[in-house]
Amino acid sequence: MNKPLLHYPALRRALAPLLVALAFLLAWQIGFSQANVPVYLAPKPSDIALTLYDQRDALLGSLLTTLKVTLLAFLLAAAVGTCIAFLCVQSRVIEACLMPWAILFQVTPVVAIAPLVIIWIHSTTLALVICAMLVAVFPVLTNTTLGLRSVPPGLLNLFRINQASRWQVLRHLRIPNAMPYFFSGLRISCGLALIGAVVAEFVAGTGGTGAGLAWQILQAGFQLNLPLMFAALFLITCTGLALWGLMSLLTRLCLKSWHDSELN
Repeated sequence: MNKPLLHYPALRRALAPLLVALAFLLAWQIGFSQANVPVYLAPKPSDIALTLYDQRDALLGSLLTTLKVTLLAFLLAAAVGTCIAFLCVQSRVIEACLMPWAILFQVTPVVAIAPLVIIWIHSTTLALVICAMLVAVFPVLTNTTLGLRSVPPGLLNLFRINQASRWQVLRHLRIPNAMPYFFSGLRISCGLALIGAVVAEFVAGTGGTGAGLAWQILQAGFQLNLPLMFAALFLITCTGLALWGLMSLLTRLCLKSWHDSELN
């Protein structure tokens, strides 16, 4: 006997926020239409959708530029954070030397670092990638380090009793134990990479055909073109949600067959 669609938990979880979003957009459209709110003060969803269609070529090009910087920064943050975490778990001395610098970069606002990076590095794209990477690397580093260290003492003693080498302990015990922590760091890092890319674009203020979505927002602000501003913001939000969804799917695919967090 076929079950109703709403009996599937995954479908219910997906439909619930969509219904809330549709209700919000409908109330926004009807309320602003009835109140005759000028478009230069606050656009309606229909105005934003029309701008997305009319400016689709420029917005798509800007989206691809921002997405390229975000993905490069995310991949670099994942690689750098993981390598430093492996170093930190090998020695408390190494961790004491490296971790304060990671914390220093994390607590320093990217808007304060970005101008220096842009001045020192002639390639604008590379400068934006480095700025975004500095924002995104900390969750990967801290979560992976925590996962590598959070091994059960009994299992660690068992490996030592059997005279396992440092590499064998790392490969067969620490890395499997750290995988859920690592993917948790990736889910946070992908959003921070997007935020770092947009903020770095704001600071750089680069325009032209290779401009990102931040430039579209700046340009729309100068022109008081609020539909364009909301359209660019909508694309940034959708990009962040898509990245989070992809990382959640990757986590599910990698952990569902063996880790308790994905078995239920």
